[in-house]
Amino acid sequence: MELRVLRYFLTAAREGNITNAANFLHVTQPTISRQLKDLEEELGKKLFVRKKHSISLTAEGMLLRKRAEEILAIVDKTQEEFQALDEVISGEVYIGGGETEGMKQIADIIAALREEYPQIHYHLYSGNADDVTERLDRGLLDFGLLIQPADVSKYDALDLPTVDQWGVVMRKDSPMAKKDRIRKEDLLHVPLICSRQAIRQTYTKSEFIDWFGEDFAKLDIVTTFNLVFNAAIMVEKGIGYALTIDKLVQTTEDSALCFRPFDPPLASGLLIVWKKNQVVSPAAALFLSRLQEVFQKDKREASESKE
Repeated sequence: MELRVLRYFLTAAREGNITNAANFLHVTQPTISRQLKDLEEELGKKLFVRKKHSISLTAEGMLLRKRAEEILAIVDKTQEEFQALDEVISGEVYIGGGETEGMKQIADIIAALREEYPQIHYHLYSGNADDVTERLDRGLLDFGLLIQPADVSKYDALDLPTVDQWGVVMRKDSPMAKKDRIRKEDLLHVPLICSRQAIRQTYTKSEFIDWFGEDFAKLDIVTTFNLVFNAAIMVEKGIGYALTIDKLVQTTEDSALCFRPFDPPLASGLLIVWKKNQVVSPAAALFLSRLQEVFQKDKREASESKE
C-alpha cells in the first residue's frame, strides 16, 4: 500500500468524482481509476460504490479513509520534523486540550516564542481527556492539556499554576440565578447538562462525583457534552442547567446566560503532558523547554511567597 495511492484514495473520497480528483491531483483520470482498482484488489474489499457521474464510499471505504487520514497525518508530521532539523528552528507543534482558561497560559508562551521563532507554527486540537490522550498515544499530538484528575502514568507532566472553578451556567431569567452560589441540594430536582468526562467514574478519582456524594445518583442528567459551546446553546434554549467550569461560556451583560459557582467550592487543577521517552522535533523541544522554564519558575515563586 503506497502513500501516493492513499492520497489518491482520500482525494477521490473527498471529491466524490474520479475526474474531479484527477484534475485536483494533476494526473489523468485513467491513472486514478487504475490505482483505486489496484488498491481494492490489494485489500480484497470494494471501497467505492460507483455511479455514472459520482462515487461514494462503502463501509470498508469509510474505515480505510479514517486509517489513511491517520497514516498520512503521521507521515506529514514526520517529514516536517526532519525538514526542520537542518534549518533555523522551525516546524510544527501539535497541542490538544479541553476547553479551559488555562489555555491562556499556553497562548502566552506561544506568543513569546513567536517573537523569537516566527517559523514555528502551532496546531490546536480541542477535545476531552479521552480524545487528547488517544491522539497523544498515536503520535498525532506533541502535548496535551488535561483537567485533573487524570491518569498520567504514561506521560511526563507539568502542573499549571492555575485552577478551574466549577459551577452552573444558567439563563439569567431562571429562578436559580437569584442565588450567589449553588449548593448540591439546588440541583437535585432540575434538568442538568453535564460533561461526560466529569460524570464518568473511571480509574481516576472523580472529584466532581465526590462533590455530590450519594446524591449524585439522584441527578436528572438530560444531556451530556464533551465541549461546552453546544451545551451553552442547550441552556439558552431552556433545556437545562450546565455543570461546567467558569469562564468558558459568555456571561457578559449582553448574554442571556450567567455563571454561579458551587458551594462549597470545587476546583480542578490543570496539567500539560507529553509521552515519556518520546523523541520530539526541535520546535516541540523548544516549546517544552519554555514550558518548563515558565511553569517551574511560577511554582518556585508561589512556594516562596507562602514562606
